[in-house]
Amino acid sequence: MNMVPAAPHPFSVLKPALEVYLLGLVDFEAALFLQDRLATGLGERADAAGAVLVCEHPPLITVGREGSRADFCCSPEELTSREIAVRWLNRGGGCVSHAPGQLAIYPIIPLERRHLGLVDFRNHLEAAVVDACVELQIPASQRPDEPGVWCRAGQVAQIGIAVRNGVSYHGAFVNVCPRPDLMRLTRGLAGARLSSLAAQGLRPVSMAPVRESLVRNLAARLDYPRYHLYTGHPLLRRTKKVVAYA
Repeated sequence: MNMVPAAPHPFSVLKPALEVYLLGLVDFEAALFLQDRLATGLGERADAAGAVLVCEHPPLITVGREGSRADFCCSPEELTSREIAVRWLNRGGGCVSHAPGQLAIYPIIPLERRHLGLVDFRNHLEAAVVDACVELQIPASQRPDEPGVWCRAGQVAQIGIAVRNGVSYHGAFVNVCPRPDLMRLTRGLAGARLSSLAAQGLRPVSMAPVRESLVRNLAARLDYPRYHLYTGHPLLRRTKKVVAYA
């Protein structure tokens, strides 16, 4: 008698999911702590599940391995008077001015288990930003030799990636609608002019549709057919910090 093989359990054929945490406005150090915890946890697993943190930061300047004080467009005294800290990091990329209105996208992905090299991963990250821009009817493009995403008015997304034990952290910083004066505190790599999606002048740009499109397109580019959205994270250490914007 021929035996018909049993159908696989539906959950056994599902690909690993991408866990997406929408954190809102969060202090940079708190986001860095959470990235570290998630990267350590994913590094100890055997599957290819990944995570993404999506947030905004209070005014801050971070400096990657390719950045230096020559990229600052302000004096140390101005930063002190405005209570804007500078954080030096072991990530790729240069100087990034952070502020509310800029989306920080931190994909924490086990690159080796996803069979992704660093260049491919960066291309996917940039392409997801381009995809989101196209959906918003904002012309945008990548450049082969310059990390980031560009629109007609300048660079609208900067890339700064780090990898530890095969797991990515840090990521992309997309200028949606930040205050222009805060973006002018630094310049991009090779003196790139920084801009924002709101500055393209085609139509108003709000945060919610940009965030939704970025998450969806990033999941698709990284080949995660399933992704789960969460508001906050139980390990997030929120701080109450008064920041001088003037």
